[in-house]
Amino acid sequence: MAHALTVRPTARLRRLPPVLAVVAVVALLALPFAPGDGGGAHPADAVSALAVLYCALRLVRDRRRPLSRTAAVVLGLPVLGLAVAAVGAVSPGAGLTGLGRYLQVFVLVPAAVLLLLRDRADVRLLTWSMVGLALWQGAVGVHQYVTATGASYQGERIRAVGTFGPQDVMGMATVVSLGLVCAVGLALGRRPVRQRLFAAGCALVLLLPLALSFSRGAWIATAVTCAVQLLLAGVRRALAVGAVVVAAAVLVGGFGVGTAMLQERVGSITEVTDAPDQSVTDRYTMWAAATGMWRERPLTGVGLKGFPEHRDAHASLALSSGSETDGAGAGYRRQPLLSPHNMYLLVLAEQGLIGLLCLAGSWLALLALGLRGLRAVRRERGAVPDCAFVACGLLVWQLTDFAYADIGGPSTVLTAVCFGLAAWWALGSRGQGVAER
Repeated sequence: MAHALTVRPTARLRRLPPVLAVVAVVALLALPFAPGDGGGAHPADAVSALAVLYCALRLVRDRRRPLSRTAAVVLGLPVLGLAVAAVGAVSPGAGLTGLGRYLQVFVLVPAAVLLLLRDRADVRLLTWSMVGLALWQGAVGVHQYVTATGASYQGERIRAVGTFGPQDVMGMATVVSLGLVCAVGLALGRRPVRQRLFAAGCALVLLLPLALSFSRGAWIATAVTCAVQLLLAGVRRALAVGAVVVAAAVLVGGFGVGTAMLQERVGSITEVTDAPDQSVTDRYTMWAAATGMWRERPLTGVGLKGFPEHRDAHASLALSSGSETDGAGAGYRRQPLLSPHNMYLLVLAEQGLIGLLCLAGSWLALLALGLRGLRAVRRERGAVPDCAFVACGLLVWQLTDFAYADIGGPSTVLTAVCFGLAAWWALGSRGQGVAER
């Protein structure tokens, strides 16, 4: 009897879905965390490493082949460019640090997510955890706007940043955007009407904190992604949902929620060439600096973590000394501009053509395989599962946002989870051949 009692808890633990290890990574991003001046890893990063270790131990215990050949090639392709760029880094420490970060985000964690997801039920659990995180961070952000306790924006502490603080003003915008994309994907799938309506309601709710983030890049990426998701679901549904979104936007504007500043921020998107503000000028200047680094070493780049070291040698005098951050529980700080805020140009500058072809080739392969799988399921069954809309949507959002942002900050680990979800759908039978549940 005693032996049965001791075995029972272990058996219960084994019956828990392995995807809970990834859900724990998402849940930890809800906690406030303020790294030191030199930066630092978020607890979610540490748990993501444990999730990779847990996945490896499961593979050893089960004695099964971890990945198909296609999956191994697609997910392992970035390693080639990263290894070359690590060798050319300014110092061995910088090379190892950069190599570890890139492997975490684009290779190891996505592969672990792919292997820990068993079926569509696991995918939905992970997807809803991302929606829940977005609702929490969005609620914190709206509270910051209403109570004027957010990050400083045009002299007022109204910018919604969630628990990420003013040092990572893009953190909440990223989380909310990805949660909104997940909610839209869940609403478009062939699920019970009540679940789809709830998911659509979550998507509409998340529009407000996304607007209050004042993040132009997140707005553009989310708009593009939702449009792609709706078109993949069908033109009629796209028109119907589009009408609802427009009505909701008019309703929010009618309540006067940040109307003047939001209109000014939206208008600034079309003024980036005529009358750009300093942030846009800095971005253009850093883009030009990244291009200059690539021209200097077109094949291999300047090495991982090399952009800050070579920035001043390639940047014009138009570049400011840094960005100012204040509010949201932190004091005034001036942060140096250490990246071009464009993932493609960052990879091109630090890893050259070899690195960009390897990384971008892996991403495009995931997108092509994911879209092909979506079309195949539609031909075979006449209906597309919500998991397909979620996975393809998350990948489209990342690839669009990479034109305005790069990796960095606590929310980066969520990027790794998104690539893992996209890989689950795109690679092998896990995404396309499992039974509906």
